[in-house]
Amino acid sequence: MRELICASATKMAEAIRRKEVSSEELVREHLRRIEEVNPKLNAVVQVRTEAALREAREADQALARGEVRGPLNGVPFTIKEAWETEGMIWSGGTLGRAQYRGSVDSTVVARVRAAGGIALGATNLPELSLAFEADNLVYGRTNNPYDLSRTPGGSGGGGAAIIAVGGSPLEIGADAGGSIRLPCHFSGIAGLRPSTGRVPLTGYFPPPLGVFPLVTAAGPMARKVEDLRLVLPIVAGPDWRDPDVVPAPLGNAHAVVLKKLRAAFHTDNGVVAPTPEIVEVVRSAARALNDAGAVVDEARPTGIEQCLEIFLGLFSADGGAGIRMLLKTSGTTRVHPLTEALLRQLEAHSLSSAQFGELLARRDVYRSAMLSFLEKYDVILCPACAVPAIPHGTCWNSDTMPAFSYTMAHNLTGWPGAVVRCGTSPEGLPIGVQIVARPWREDVALAVAEHLETVMGGWKRPPDI
Repeated sequence: MRELICASATKMAEAIRRKEVSSEELVREHLRRIEEVNPKLNAVVQVRTEAALREAREADQALARGEVRGPLNGVPFTIKEAWETEGMIWSGGTLGRAQYRGSVDSTVVARVRAAGGIALGATNLPELSLAFEADNLVYGRTNNPYDLSRTPGGSGGGGAAIIAVGGSPLEIGADAGGSIRLPCHFSGIAGLRPSTGRVPLTGYFPPPLGVFPLVTAAGPMARKVEDLRLVLPIVAGPDWRDPDVVPAPLGNAHAVVLKKLRAAFHTDNGVVAPTPEIVEVVRSAARALNDAGAVVDEARPTGIEQCLEIFLGLFSADGGAGIRMLLKTSGTTRVHPLTEALLRQLEAHSLSSAQFGELLARRDVYRSAMLSFLEKYDVILCPACAVPAIPHGTCWNSDTMPAFSYTMAHNLTGWPGAVVRCGTSPEGLPIGVQIVARPWREDVALAVAEHLETVMGGWKRPPDI
């Protein structure tokens, strides 16, 4: 059973359908694994023990009658605490909402459950999901399973950590600056930030208002790329609530022919150079794609070096007034030190309305220039971050923050980007590679990610956890 809980959700679903294991057995084993590792990680902050077991028994009874409830029939999953879930605390990591319970399921939670998924519980995150570390005053800090002195990332760090150790096979995250891709890089798992507008953000806290819909997308995290392929069609598509979702058709990753692809790769985005080990891992990934028959060039989009300045400009334009209002309306009077550090930075970089208008125009020019690069290429390989997992409490340090520009660059474009583990740092930390495709071509990103996973190893079990 321990080997099965480290398999993919796809394999778990197959085993349940073949009646090689029951959903109840699988859920119990995941709950035991959470109980075993959570004292060290603090990744799962709410557990639905009785409800999950009851739902698993119902799934088993339905299967005995010949009813398969969907592609995830009987498979457990976890929920980022930022997603509203009926009956569960929905604080978003801020003290003013520490006892606030959801009244309905958010769209993505409802869709995964309708596909047969069994919710195990909620996972940790930063306050208001506004940091690259999963740490807050409601639940405390989550530790990286490869090095407890480091963060598993943010904002989806709790989910990434528990997936990495076999406590959950999958979770749905939301990515405004790297909140899916960075935890996957830091924690050695696979993740997909789909095209902006692919998956509804209905029921997410904070709600996608103001600049957030311009840069945010929801998508799956898992140990295996095949699970990203499995889950994306389940959660994608309009819900008639989120006005930014587009009914764009989904491609089939299995139909992508690697030898017909034109790929570019770069190891330095002009903002900050990655560690030598990350550079070499990206180069190795480019060679692996070239060996599969793709045409691979070393090339970097012109203008990408502006990404950090434009991205931070969008978020600091109001000097943090929007965040302060959100904290006030939530009833929060004491905030986490990481939130305080962010607010100090935002206050120092506020813009006038004229300057903000100029910045929006600059963003449009940036996106156009970036898109012109993809006239020649189907996919881009690059670092997910300039460094592996960072020590706790350092994400807003001035010498650390530029490292995250590799994901921010494609929050600005809105393109789909996958991350898959392709190497290991000298400290034993995972190194992921980011695979970015043309708008709405998640199939291409996933096909390349799955090839790199096969050739370069993908997820590896953390030692001593």
